[in-house]
Amino acid sequence: LRLLAFFALLAGLLPALRAADDGPVFELRIYTATPGNLDKLLARFRDHTMRIFEKHGMQNLGYAVPTEKADGAGEKLYYVLAHRSREAAKASWKSFSADPEWKDVVAKSQAGGKIVAKAESIFMSGADFSPRVADYSGAPRVFEMRTYTTPEGKIGALDARFRDHTCALFEKHGIMNLGYYHPVDADKGAGKTLIYFIAHKDRDAAQKSWDAFRADPVWVAARAASEKAAGGSLT
Repeated sequence: LRLLAFFALLAGLLPALRAADDGPVFELRIYTATPGNLDKLLARFRDHTMRIFEKHGMQNLGYAVPTEKADGAGEKLYYVLAHRSREAAKASWKSFSADPEWKDVVAKSQAGGKIVAKAESIFMSGADFSPRVADYSGAPRVFEMRTYTTPEGKIGALDARFRDHTCALFEKHGIMNLGYYHPVDADKGAGKTLIYFIAHKDRDAAQKSWDAFRADPVWVAARAASEKAAGGSLT
């Protein structure tokens, strides 16, 4: 289990698409800024990158930065893009990288040196139970990204537990479901990984919601039944 709490920064989550094998794919990207340059990186996205992404067919879904130092606060940016397909993603990135405007933006933003030390990418498909997420313009919220890794052959059972029980119980306890995804590449955890995003009013509300969720008799029973049926833990 890997946990990262973070807050929305630049864009609200747009209506989510569900990815089929030959349909839309989602791309989670994690950038680590060079020391002291996160603000410059965020400004480049805010003023230029997001717009140029859309120009080349990439849909901005959400941007966020961690709130905890241990998770990369002050140095990391997380964001999610949507593409029409994996091939469309490849074509979009190629045209984006070659765009004269983008090259000019990069040159100017890096006049004093590189502002990105590392960039990671995970292509994902939408789980069949992932909700459609509406635009949001309300009060700031705290977001949580959670990554679950299952024992071999148990991703289906984990998905079923979320589909049949967990998602509804989250909402019952004030946890907002945003999106559920599976990596599509073997080296990124395909077939054994669930990555999902949820939202809370604030960090205190998140703790209260998790405490209530974990103590809920319905959840306790659902977890026990699913683990019994699968012959052990699903994560």
